[in-house]
Amino acid sequence: MGNNLKERSKKFALDVIGLVDGLLAGRTAAVIGKQLLRSGMSVGANYRAACRAKSPADFIAKMGIVEEEADECIYWMELLAEANILPLTRLQPLMAEADELVAITVSSIKTAKANKMRSAK
Repeated sequence: MGNNLKERSKKFALDVIGLVDGLLAGRTAAVIGKQLLRSGMSVGANYRAACRAKSPADFIAKMGIVEEEADECIYWMELLAEANILPLTRLQPLMAEADELVAITVSSIKTAKANKMRSAK
């Protein structure tokens, strides 16, 4: 899963870049786009940092950031749709990928916590 998630989170960042680059000029679009770009690129960067974690607790903390950033991406995309900046149909595939990244990350965190508890006994 590790390399797959590295590649998947990088592709997600590239897809976010493409989406934001395609936004029409406008103050609201620019502000939301900047936030989406920041959180979208942060998903992969923080996952890579989690792969280099120094301890199980460090891994769990870094994966928590991945979860938060991926979920934040969904929020920014919801705003793009609800503010009628982009049609929901244009955003749905990327929102679905962000949702899957959140689910994978949550599952990884749960597994890491369970393994940490087992090794503490």
